[in-house]
Amino acid sequence: MPKPIRVAVTGAAGQIAYSLLPRIASGEMLGKDVPVILHLLDIPVEKAQLALKGVAMELDDCAFPLLQGIVCTDKPEVAFKDANWCLLVGAKPRGPGMERADLLKDNGRIFISQGKAIDENAADDCRIAVVGNPCNTNCMIAAAQAKRLPRERFTAMTRLDQNRAYTQLAKKAGVAVTAISDLVIYGNHSPTMYSDFYHATIAGKPLTEVITDEKWLQETLQSTVGKRGAEIIAARGASSAFSAANALIDHVRALVTVSPALHSIAVPSDGSYGFSAGVWASVPVRTTAYGTYTVDKSYSHNEWAQGKIKATNAELVGERDTIKDFLGDA
Repeated sequence: MPKPIRVAVTGAAGQIAYSLLPRIASGEMLGKDVPVILHLLDIPVEKAQLALKGVAMELDDCAFPLLQGIVCTDKPEVAFKDANWCLLVGAKPRGPGMERADLLKDNGRIFISQGKAIDENAADDCRIAVVGNPCNTNCMIAAAQAKRLPRERFTAMTRLDQNRAYTQLAKKAGVAVTAISDLVIYGNHSPTMYSDFYHATIAGKPLTEVITDEKWLQETLQSTVGKRGAEIIAARGASSAFSAANALIDHVRALVTVSPALHSIAVPSDGSYGFSAGVWASVPVRTTAYGTYTVDKSYSHNEWAQGKIKATNAELVGERDTIKDFLGDA
């Protein structure tokens, strides 16, 4: 059996992690022949640490053959020690009456600490995936603290938006989700994201030849995907949990699987597709080696789509400006 992969998960006593951890331990994320050691981090509050202990007990009780150890801690330097993957799930949620700028700054302090701890303690081959919202900008903050690890190792999750779009399109077309291909999310994980249906296909045909209602594609699809998280909160009284966990499994599995397939991941922008250099924007990527991706820069966009990309880029730039004091010289 190969050497175990150490996977650090923050917010490990929370709802997303509760759905995520058994799937990592069972091999769904990294492979059915890859042993793992889980490093579980949550806040230094007695209730959270007690819940974390309970999560670890349940993992033990599953007797996963691939799970070779569990570390529970409230200390980032312990959680990230020798970690090969850091999954930053935990973040401060937006409270009643809280301004987005305040949320960005509060989370900024968390991700400064975690970014430094990862850079100082994680394995040399460490990859980082940020889920805690606002994930694009939280990822930017964490990456800005890194002196040792390359910024390209830090990615933010927009796969949940992609999955949401796939299902909406499949329902509209009356097909299985497996019939949908090559739909990519551009920009921020927020209502400003752009779900690019123009370059997608359904059963090998251009999507717009199968779904001819362009108004639905431009308006209903974009709004439904962009606001889905808020709708779920209104319906169940809590944020997306197992769908977010599922998307994170997809996100990491896509990054460890060399394939010509396109997937949506927020990565540091080099100016492609009109995104400002330095922001973390979702773009089409392909995995070229384990944990390594390349941005597909071959797509062109019509005027309407360019307007959508411009709007989501403006939001990302605004978020960057709000937390510029956290970025140092990055």
